[in-house]
Amino acid sequence: MSIPAPGVCSLTGMSDNRSEVSERYRRIADGFTARVEGVPSEHWSARTPCSEWNVRDLVAHVVGTHWRVGAALDQRDPVEVDPNGDLLRQWRDARAAIVAALDDEGRASTVVSGMFGDQPFVSLVGRLLCADTLVHTWDLARATGQDERLDPDGVARAIEFLTPIDEPMRGPRGFAPKITPPAGADEQTKLLNFCGRAP
Repeated sequence: MSIPAPGVCSLTGMSDNRSEVSERYRRIADGFTARVEGVPSEHWSARTPCSEWNVRDLVAHVVGTHWRVGAALDQRDPVEVDPNGDLLRQWRDARAAIVAALDDEGRASTVVSGMFGDQPFVSLVGRLLCADTLVHTWDLARATGQDERLDPDGVARAIEFLTPIDEPMRGPRGFAPKITPPAGADEQTKLLNFCGRAP
């Protein structure tokens, strides 16, 4: 399932350097792009680890989350996603909008309100958007038989972001209950288990 929008949580322990966030976001977005491009035509209706979504629903969710994050910066209504349209094109457009905002120092540092309280736009991208996109990259890969390996640094930062807000992340629109990682589990497995996935 997806990362919800709970009440204000303290995330002051994390540091969000614009250059680092921009590079990490691009790597994570590249990974998601590759999986969307690799979806076989017959797999768009396949079920995903998010039990209520098929592949088309999942990609539409990630696109929609990007537009909502961008809308928080511009204080406007988010672009509507057409789940039955060209989702690869919509994804590329949404991604390009985030990259453009990160490349603009003034916009990237603008404080936005909403998910997890007030924070600079770059922090919202580096925390919420990167973590959400990363976990759903694995969901998409698993549903369509593609490479399930995730960006290692992205995994480490997602764990850093999600661990302090464990309880608010659970619920009907949040993560499933945590799974205890097996002995010797790598960091990616620990992240996925934390998010209720069983790789």
